[in-house]
Amino acid sequence: MDEKGLSLSKTVWSQLDRKAGAIIELTIRQLRHRMSTWVVLGVGILLMALLLAFYVDSVREGFESIDNDGDSVDMDGDGYPLGQEIKYGHSDYDSREFPGSSEYVRVSNIDYDDQNRRTSGNFSWDGIGRFDAIWIDTVYSGSQWDGIIDWNAANNNSCPSGDVFDDWSPEYWGYACYYSDDEFFVFGQFKANGTIDVPLDGSMNWGYYTEPFFVEPDSQSMYINEDDIDWNGNLLQTSQGFDDDGDCTRENWNVDNTESAFYFDYSGDPFDEDKNNNGIICDVLWEVDANGDEISYISPDSNVDEDPDDEKYMGESSHRTFIIGVGKMAFVILLGLFLPLFLALGLIRDETENGTLHYLLSKPIHRGEFIAYRLLGYLSVTGSYVIILSLLVGIITALLGPGEEIFRISDIPVWLGIGFATFLVLAAYGALFNTLGLISPKYGVYVSILVGVWEFVMGILTIANPNWTLSAISINHWALQIIDSIVLLAWPETLQLQQMSSAFNLETGLDIFWKPPVHTLGTSNPIVAIMVSMFVLIVFTVMMLVVGQSIFKNREIM
Repeated sequence: MDEKGLSLSKTVWSQLDRKAGAIIELTIRQLRHRMSTWVVLGVGILLMALLLAFYVDSVREGFESIDNDGDSVDMDGDGYPLGQEIKYGHSDYDSREFPGSSEYVRVSNIDYDDQNRRTSGNFSWDGIGRFDAIWIDTVYSGSQWDGIIDWNAANNNSCPSGDVFDDWSPEYWGYACYYSDDEFFVFGQFKANGTIDVPLDGSMNWGYYTEPFFVEPDSQSMYINEDDIDWNGNLLQTSQGFDDDGDCTRENWNVDNTESAFYFDYSGDPFDEDKNNNGIICDVLWEVDANGDEISYISPDSNVDEDPDDEKYMGESSHRTFIIGVGKMAFVILLGLFLPLFLALGLIRDETENGTLHYLLSKPIHRGEFIAYRLLGYLSVTGSYVIILSLLVGIITALLGPGEEIFRISDIPVWLGIGFATFLVLAAYGALFNTLGLISPKYGVYVSILVGVWEFVMGILTIANPNWTLSAISINHWALQIIDSIVLLAWPETLQLQQMSSAFNLETGLDIFWKPPVHTLGTSNPIVAIMVSMFVLIVFTVMMLVVGQSIFKNREIM
């Protein structure tokens, strides 16, 4: 080595590198030979294996599509689903009404104040009057609630003497009594040919039933996933959506039954083809925020985009929910807390108890440097562990996740972000717990446990609502913000999926585990949230190192 090279080998930087490398290597070696290290790391691996087992099981079972709007049901058991019955103007609560069945067509009526109170003919009658029969359909029947007259009972039931309503009144709907010479007093429904006199203040309707015809029953599966969510991705176009199955526009329907009492939309509200009041029938109103880059809410008209492809949306939402939930709960909150609690708390304290600290500090090294290098050694072990573990779990879920692609490349940045956020948490907690161990070697572990409980609770509160000010007074709050921000960068449509789930009643857990980042300094930019969160975590870590150094440098080493 020439003189120039020899001089470089003796500079401050080269000496610093050798001291840092030696202490980091010593720390790694010590952690590697501790049983507690392998137990904690092993528990983390078992936890991930268990979570992956649940994920693989759910993927194997698939995501069964459901009838979101309820039009595939057959309540009356006539073989025709509700969607098909509504198109023909029938109720799904009467098995006698179905597509192709006879339908009642009203010809005329006598109202309570009409002058002419008599009419004749062969019809199906519905009302009250004195009927002089030529022919009666005695087999005409219905349910007990329809008021169909029982003629056998009528023949054996003589009418009371006097005038109806003045001297006596009918006992029930479906009542009839015998006058004489084929004359009956009727109050109900019947089929017959003859002449009827309607009393004052009474009414009578008459008409006929059409001839029935056969209609092939639709399969119930036809009414599942038949009106998917239509969105072209253009946030500037507020009117979206299309009535794919025609249950809003009612085109090519046999009747228009919007006046029917049973005709509500599939959310249970009265049917309204312009429910969102934007002047456009049968569409979906997508409102964006003031910046024009995020959806504020979605408001559909009745029965528009109401039965989406559940496997498409539920599968994707469930996949993202698993990744975000595991990243937040398993990595940041659990591993982020337990790894430093078991491995960083005794970085300095254990050396003091073992009597090796005096020997180490007899070397030409500053006490502040010693703390920093010990922490770097700890981060080399734990940081490598969480990054590798997150990538392994990410590769498995990317291979098994929903979608047409063989490997979901977009998942990997999210898993790397989870590993990075956990690394920052490990650094912050490591510096904090190490400092607590320096402040009180005897009681520092108990204080650290209390801090861990606090951080766990604050992490849950952050997942529930990151806007709470109280939850921001914690370390994992900022790491969880990093994950939310990276999710929005890697999967920009996550907010749309969340809004779709809410607007179209899709049961997903995405809105539980993911919220848009809040620390964006008013910009709604996830990159800003990442930078702010990183700054807070790094500053906190440095502050803990400074506090630990100030305590450690004034402490006498026995």
